[in-house]
Amino acid sequence: MKENPAEDRSESPARRRPALVICLVASFMTLFDVSVVTIALPSMERSLRLTPAEVTWVLAGYALAFGLTLIPAGRLGDEHGRRTLFLIGLALFAVTGVICGVAPNGVVLIAGRLLRGVSAGILAPQVIALLQQMYPKQTRGRAFGYYGATTGLSTALGPLLGGVILQAFGPALGWRWIFWLSIPILLVALAVGFKVLPADRRGPAHRLDFVGVVVLALGLVAIMLPLLQETGPAAHPQFWLFAVGAVLLVLFVLWQRRLAAREARPLVHLKVLHIRSYAVGTAIATAFYTGFTSIFLILTLFLQQGLKYSPLHAALTTLIFTISSAGTAVLSGRLVHRFGRPLVVLGTGIATVGLIVTALVAHVSTVASAPLALAVPLLIAGAGCGLVISANQTLTLVDITRGTAGVAAGVYETGVRIGTALGTAIAGALFFGTLASTHGDYHAAVAIGLISPAALVGLAFVIGLTDLMRPVRATVGAAS
Repeated sequence: MKENPAEDRSESPARRRPALVICLVASFMTLFDVSVVTIALPSMERSLRLTPAEVTWVLAGYALAFGLTLIPAGRLGDEHGRRTLFLIGLALFAVTGVICGVAPNGVVLIAGRLLRGVSAGILAPQVIALLQQMYPKQTRGRAFGYYGATTGLSTALGPLLGGVILQAFGPALGWRWIFWLSIPILLVALAVGFKVLPADRRGPAHRLDFVGVVVLALGLVAIMLPLLQETGPAAHPQFWLFAVGAVLLVLFVLWQRRLAAREARPLVHLKVLHIRSYAVGTAIATAFYTGFTSIFLILTLFLQQGLKYSPLHAALTTLIFTISSAGTAVLSGRLVHRFGRPLVVLGTGIATVGLIVTALVAHVSTVASAPLALAVPLLIAGAGCGLVISANQTLTLVDITRGTAGVAAGVYETGVRIGTALGTAIAGALFFGTLASTHGDYHAAVAIGLISPAALVGLAFVIGLTDLMRPVRATVGAAS
């Protein structure tokens, strides 16, 4: 699939660089919000006297709203302008930071988190689509390398910075400052983004497929709710909703096909799934992030509850993973066009080995030995994960036209969000289930809990390896 060379030169490198920085800042803040709030939850619970259901929805509400917004926001960005949607999302993210920071009770906090998830869902597909728009194929890998590094940093630095803020301002006010301190950064990013982001390239105006939006939303809610509710050993998620969600998603696909056959404008061009690089890359990303995100949950529970580390001490113990993944993410972005899919397969293989060794080492480590003993396997696992994040992102979107980049990014990110919820539920259930059956053996719990991330990243390895072994066939282009 060819892109217009004139479009590739439409933005000078001098203008691309600040625009790239603004995109990375926005991406960092939306993903950072997940990990930093996780570590602040106990303080929120005590300060606002949250019920267990409210605690669940502080996290679940954000993730659910995030996932539901992605695909419609991607479509709106493609047709009405990515810059406009990006700035709206960024402004709303800043406003919701104020709402969450001043929340007097759980109801207001949950409402703020739901709106914050919507704003994150508006931003995420615009970031990926803007990178796709601004950079030609030959330099896009480097941009996605920085994006991949940002993804790893935002996930892993949340506990570290959250621990620092809680320690500096105390548990009663520290969680509020976690939201407040982000607001000046967001306002600066909004002002600079208004000046440096590329002008909107609007597609043909079409009425949004509201039927598709509603059916897709109901299907995703039915699938994600039981996953997000599985937060402890006493949880009883309603897994029958999976069947309801599957039926609704089938109806969504049939409806999209009907619209396409009538030459109407569907919410998702299903032709993008016929593009081999996109379909394989999205499958790898879903499996990979299902395992990747739960790594920090299990290690945080083990270090803080099992070894009695402070939040800051626990975050410092896993910092080597962050540094390693960020470094290799930048490197893989530079190498992806030279090595292609084998780079992703290599990364998933290294990460799988690193996570298995991490599980074994954590099982036998002591309070004193854990930081040093975990350093090498976490270094290996982080290096592998970093190789995957940016390289797979680049390869997934390489054959997507710029006109459909937003909705393609929305579908990709939706797979990631569902995978994140699923991985957290599986790893959490294994961890708490083992803890209950062994009467509080945290070493056994962390070993079992880390097996699911290793297995899921291993699944991503199998998907990538299988794709390499298949004969190369011509791909079908996405509709523009």
